[in-house]
Amino acid sequence: MNAPDDLAIGFAEHALTWARNRGAAPEALAVLRVAAERVSQATAEGNVCIPLSAIADQFEGKAVGELREMLLASGMVGAPQGEVLPLVLDSANRLYLRRYFDHERRLAENLVRRAREPDLSASAKEPGARPDWQKVAVEHAMRRRLTVISGGPGTGKTTTVAMLLARILGENPAARIALAAPTGKAAARMLDTLRDRAASLPLQIRERLPAESHTIHRLLGVTPEAGRFRHDAKNPLPLDVLVVDEASMLDLALAARLVEAVPEGARLVLLGDKDQLAAVEVGSVFAELSAKEDSPLAESVVWFTESHRFAADSGIGRLAADINAGEPDRALAWMAKGKDDGAAWLEDAGAEIALPTRKRILDGYAAYLGALRERIDDKAAVFRAFDRFRLLCAVRESPRGVRSLNRLLGEHARAALDHPLELGGRSPWYPGRPVMVMRNDYLLRLFNGDIGICLPGEDGQLAVWFPDQGAGFRALAPNRLPEHEDAWAITVHKAQGSEFDALLCLLPEKSSPVMVRELLYTAVTRARSRVMLVGGTQVFRAACL
Repeated sequence: MNAPDDLAIGFAEHALTWARNRGAAPEALAVLRVAAERVSQATAEGNVCIPLSAIADQFEGKAVGELREMLLASGMVGAPQGEVLPLVLDSANRLYLRRYFDHERRLAENLVRRAREPDLSASAKEPGARPDWQKVAVEHAMRRRLTVISGGPGTGKTTTVAMLLARILGENPAARIALAAPTGKAAARMLDTLRDRAASLPLQIRERLPAESHTIHRLLGVTPEAGRFRHDAKNPLPLDVLVVDEASMLDLALAARLVEAVPEGARLVLLGDKDQLAAVEVGSVFAELSAKEDSPLAESVVWFTESHRFAADSGIGRLAADINAGEPDRALAWMAKGKDDGAAWLEDAGAEIALPTRKRILDGYAAYLGALRERIDDKAAVFRAFDRFRLLCAVRESPRGVRSLNRLLGEHARAALDHPLELGGRSPWYPGRPVMVMRNDYLLRLFNGDIGICLPGEDGQLAVWFPDQGAGFRALAPNRLPEHEDAWAITVHKAQGSEFDALLCLLPEKSSPVMVRELLYTAVTRARSRVMLVGGTQVFRAACL
């Protein structure tokens, strides 16, 4: 864990003030200060709680039991069933901020209640045969109110959903079905993929499939009150089946609110990849759900392990497997031979980006710049060309970060397209500029992570165009956009829920807390055909191990 930041220190000082006012002893105050700082910092880093043993090294000679008694005597830390206080210490000596303890408890109780259903039907398991895990998953979802399907890219999760929805609609043509994902991009991709997988289904089934997908925030219904949604336990969603894709991106608070809003009798199907990056906010909900085979929810989980998109010996498949297995040297060895077009390694360990790396990046966007020159009026073609390649970065700040690379690529694009900055004065807008929305705007139906491209309309005026479900593309004046930034380079976190034909992932010049195995795995599996990792071997090794 990193050293406490200003917010964590401020929270601790606030807790101490209250504790003093309640008459806490000096010894209890000393323990409270450290505990409050640590748990606040832990939540800032995405963790829900800390074990009390994590602060024991600060108090030599005191057992965890003694620290527990001091915290409970401080007047700021309570037991789960006791007085409502800012901090909670459970029976396993895990310390929580009250808000996240409440979210975790409500979510756990809700999921366990939904998981209490009959055992899986044997119809998906033929004696002596290898189980058809897609049929197993369908049986799970038909017989249970909760099904968790975990698998990497191309393992058949969406195909399974198509099979499931066909079964449900075959039995109940009036079933109300909703599709959702954490981001607009993921929601749109889910709908497109489902339509492809459902192409072979009977027409009467296809016609009843959902015509749209939603972001989770849009599905729940945002209200002016922060953290509140229109749909909750008292006003549940009007549906019989909810399928949530990219559930690994769900944080604890959003997961708790979503599950509470699902009617008690409805089916909830969560799809995700336990090996991907967890949510940016607090809590690795999907990884926790799908990682423990001895948990009360284990019977509701199906693991898909065989990829139909990446063969086990394909470059992307091998690289993802080696990263997950913590085998960086094995991956580096076979990539160094240069015999696999699917995955490659380029050594570039300095802070400044070497010329060969710059050339690879610029070459990656050459087809997109060509589409802008030749087919700028064909918006679908422009968007397809842009999605053929993407530059992913692990960090935002540094010569190898998103900000620096976006500046470099923006300058290159202006020059290549003959739109120098001088022609537009100080305007940042030029034809072909890709931007990513950084803040939700529900009135404009724009969400954090949505990508638009600046293109001329029929009147020649520049506008930012976004894909619009079922309606091609829609335009917005640049000055109407919520907070946004260039999207030539994006972070791996922002790439979750997206796929690209090819990508280059630029590693930072040195190891950092963000450089973890899950980040590398997520980056590699965003590619459909080719991935290149660029960086120093020591940074790659440290992240994998």
